[in-house]
Order: sequence, then C-alpha cells, then structure tokens
Amino acid sequence: MVQRRLPRPAELRELLRPAPFVRDATERRLRRAASIADLREIARRRTPKAVFDYTDGGADGELSLHRARAAFARMEFVPSVLRDVSAVDLSRTILGGRSTLPLALAPTGFTRMMHTAGERAVVAAAARAGIPYTLSTMGTTTIEDVAAAAPEARRWFQLYLWRDRAFGKDLVERAAAAGYDALMLTVDTPVAGNRLRDVRNGLSIPPALTLRTFLDGARHPRWWFDLFTTEPLVFASLQSSGGTVADLVNRVFDPALTMADVEWLRGAWPGKLVIKGIQSVDDAVRVVDAGADAVVLSNHGGRQLDRAPVPIELVRPVRDAVGDRAEVLVDTGIMHGADVLAAVALGADAALVGRAYLYGLMAGGEAGVDKAIAILTLEMTRTLQLMGLNGVDELRPEHVRLRPIG
Repeated sequence: MVQRRLPRPAELRELLRPAPFVRDATERRLRRAASIADLREIARRRTPKAVFDYTDGGADGELSLHRARAAFARMEFVPSVLRDVSAVDLSRTILGGRSTLPLALAPTGFTRMMHTAGERAVVAAAARAGIPYTLSTMGTTTIEDVAAAAPEARRWFQLYLWRDRAFGKDLVERAAAAGYDALMLTVDTPVAGNRLRDVRNGLSIPPALTLRTFLDGARHPRWWFDLFTTEPLVFASLQSSGGTVADLVNRVFDPALTMADVEWLRGAWPGKLVIKGIQSVDDAVRVVDAGADAVVLSNHGGRQLDRAPVPIELVRPVRDAVGDRAEVLVDTGIMHGADVLAAVALGADAALVGRAYLYGLMAGGEAGVDKAIAILTLEMTRTLQLMGLNGVDELRPEHVRLRPIG
C-alpha cells in the first residue's frame, strides 16, 4: 500500500518554479529546436509554401534526395569504450586553412528569399563559427557586399559559367579582388533539373503576387512585409532575371561546358580550384588531372538529375582513386553532425552543408544560422565522445560501416 502525504510548501516551490521568460520572440522560437529537423519544421511554418519547397525539394520524384538521406541512415559507427574523451577537437584543415569544424557552408541560390538578411547573415554566422562560407553566383548579395559584411570570414565563391564567358571572367576577377580564397565551379547544371514543387507552386523570380501567393501571404504577413520594405529581391550577380528558376538556368547557363573550361579556370584563378558536381570516379580523376585542388561529390542536393549516384557512396572509391592529389568534399542529405563524421571516416576531407543552415535562416535569420551550426557542433562532439575518439582527425574507415538494406 502506497503511503500518501501532503507536500511541504518548500517542495512545491521547487516543483512549480516558472521558467524564465524570454522576451525576444526569435530566441524563444529557436530554444525549442533541438535538431535540424526541428528547425525545418519551424521554417515550414514561418515561410510561404513556395519558398519552403524551393529549399526543401528535389527534382522529379526526389529519389536522389531520399536515397542520399537513406544512405546516411544506414551508416553504423564502431565505438571503442574505456577511453578518455574529456577533450574533443573538431577542427580540420580544409583547402589549406584550418576550420573549427569539418564542414563549410554550401553555396545556395536566392538566399534572401528565405530571409531578408540573406547571405550577409550566413557569412556573419560562418565567421563567428570559424568555418568557410561559399557565395553562389545565384546569390542575392554581391561579391563585394558579402566581403564587407564579414571581412574576417573565410570566403569561397561558387561559379556557374554563362554562355557569355566574359561575364564569368569578370566574376572570377571580382572574387579574387575581394579576397575569396577558393573558386568552386559547378558542373552538373547543363540544363535545369525538373523541380516539380517549383512548377506546381508557380515559383517565379522575383515572386509574383498571384491569387495563390496572396492567400499564402495572408498566413505569412511578416515574410511579405520584409519583401516589400527591404532592398529588391534580385540575383546580385546576374544581368538577366525574370521567369522561373528553370527559365533562367536554361537561358544563361552554358550546356557546352567542357574540360577546356576547367583548364582555362585553372590558369585564370590564383587560389584553390574546386569542381562541384562530380558523380563518378572517372570524372574525379579527370578534373584532378586538369589541376583541380578538390572535388565536391554532389548531385546538387538531389535537385538536378533524379536517380543520380548517392554522393556519400562515392567517397571511398574516389578517395582511393585520387589519393592525396586532391581533397574530397561531399554534400547532399547531411542533416546531422554524425553524417559529417561518417563522411570524414570514409575518406572525405570535409562536408558541405546547405539545407541545414537554410532551415535555420528561415526559422530565425542570423540567429537561426548560429543555431543550426551549434546543433551540428554539439552532435559531432557527442558522437565523437561516444565513439571513444578525441578528434575528427582520428576518424578512419574502420570506424564506420554501411548496414545492408533490410
């Protein structure tokens, strides 16, 4: 028989203490997020559907995106116990410089559509965290303005080559003059991917006020208020805009991009040259032979060719093929700090993270990007400790294995 009693007042005071009230609404919102998935859910509620889907979606049936995430879910770590893991070092040398984390923030297009602070917020957060940030040619803040927003940040510039090569050459020269230390050429976009969510949502550049967007805007008045009361939402580095994203890509991107362009860039760019969008061992070897300092194994976040190879599954064979001649980076499907560690264990030098920080940006602006980085950092720290390791540089292929399907 359980003996009942009345609690003493002092005991009630301990149980009924109210949590301190946080005045700032953004901080209150972000405090509820314990994972990137939580940030994604906050972002989904706070932004118009077309904007969220532009970030969240992939091409066609989104098989490439789902397969990438499923591959990370199949990763199984091999821990070692009875180790002193009181101190953990997450830093990593990436493209000749030390980063506090084994990751960089990936290039993303139209970033001010997610939040009006856009690229300025992201590069500032990257600078605080001590990690590289990559500005996209499809960005909504100029090369020079991003540099001015965080002069201390380590900045990379992602390049799409246009049909007009002179325009691409001008961007390269501006990036060099503004202190960007790596150039990342994306090669997996000869034409635009078939992004069905964008088609169904009628997403245009800039967003058009249709009946559908008007009704959606009634649910997200703050987003529309920011759109109408801040600087125009345009591609900062493009002379051509208007229509859908696919229209723009097919109008200005060059489908005739070849190895000759890689060799030209190698001669024109004084810093590190990275080729992004590599999806086979043979192509990795070809671009390294042509002078690339690094490759990014990527299927464009599942946004170009559906049923494309899963980038994380290419890490080990590409590392074996290129050896120490070039660095190997990987993206697509990374939603947890453990995903980053799995990639490094398999042989990657680092990972690129895109959607994860965009969810943070949509959820809370610059503070939301800080939150995303903090979540990934905590996940990597905890995972290393539970694996019995003291640093990222200790990761080896024997620390991870891929569970068979089923």
